[in-house]
Amino acid sequence: MANEARERILEATFACVARYGLGKTTVEDVAREARLSRATVYRYFPGGKDQLVRETISWEVARFFTRLAVAVDGATDFSELLVEALLFAHRAVEEHEVLQKVLQTEPELLIPQLNVDSDRIRGFIRAFLVPHIPDEALPQGMTAFDAADYVSRMLLSFIGAQGRWDLTDRSQVEELVRTELVGGLRL
Repeated sequence: MANEARERILEATFACVARYGLGKTTVEDVAREARLSRATVYRYFPGGKDQLVRETISWEVARFFTRLAVAVDGATDFSELLVEALLFAHRAVEEHEVLQKVLQTEPELLIPQLNVDSDRIRGFIRAFLVPHIPDEALPQGMTAFDAADYVSRMLLSFIGAQGRWDLTDRSQVEELVRTELVGGLRL
């Protein structure tokens, strides 16, 4: 029951941000959307709107990683996994209507929140990557955690600002993975 109410509140927050934007969404809007009282929303999220936004971002990130796991299922090696992950992540960010709307209309509200959550997001990426990194392929002294940390930082930077790379072009993504991501691990 508690998990169901919490999920309803997170879904309602997401729907309200999609409809009204980050700045105009209120706890009252979320309660109305979830068909719950404000008191119930505050019982689950005593930090109010700030906590709702933070936890909704985390909830959406977790949903992204669930979809990512499906997208890379079947990758035969670490390089292929990174190619599929980067293609998927770029497409998911570009096609995420709520994220794009907020980035276009209220970047000053979202960007600081993403910066605060960047350590947590990198942690999700590291945890996702570590089991896929073959220890024998790493340079002496580098751990799978170190490699995953490096790759997570690079992936986030390319997703945020792709630079000269066309992340919709598989051959360019393959070259990026070979030269910048995997290549960076063998220095």
